[in-house]
Amino acid sequence: MNETRMNDDEILAAFKNTDAIRKGHFKLTSGRHSDTYIQCARVLEHPNLTMKLATEATRRISSRIDIDLVASPAVGGILFGFAVAAAIDKPFIFSERVDGKMTFRRSFEVAQGANVLIAEDVVTTGGSVVDVCELVRANGGNVVAIVSLIDRGAEPTFGAPYYPLLKLQTPSWEEAECDLCKQGIEIYSPGSRRINK
Repeated sequence: MNETRMNDDEILAAFKNTDAIRKGHFKLTSGRHSDTYIQCARVLEHPNLTMKLATEATRRISSRIDIDLVASPAVGGILFGFAVAAAIDKPFIFSERVDGKMTFRRSFEVAQGANVLIAEDVVTTGGSVVDVCELVRANGGNVVAIVSLIDRGAEPTFGAPYYPLLKLQTPSWEEAECDLCKQGIEIYSPGSRRINK
């Protein structure tokens, strides 16, 4: 991990240069509406950049935190979570929703007492991260920290230290409060939770 550190301006530039920050009318994974969508997949298309971001994210975690395992929610958190696990050379698993409930499949297990780092791409309300935290704890693990590429500014509480790589204040609203809906502007729902099957 002798690579040059990335500062916040360089991290923001990476998102802008990959066209990851979109403007329009969006329905977020949380169900809220926004005029800004952060499409982390555009950043994660670039393996070397993804590894640089993951390495920088791990540098920001307290060195006093002992980590045995990295876990992420599918689908958005998988690539970043894998990169974070690679950066600290730890095993990686991911959770999936089955009938709306977060679960571990594919024979993934959390060892009793394992110290687990949760990695996510974008945190808006923090709902998916909370679900993974609860799942890890229900399986006997300890959630010791959370990392994300982007924190949209909701200030979620996870019961463990939270280390977002970049805080990007972007507005979001409940559907009933959305002026873009009232103006009849077409809405897009690019989040992975509502992929058509």
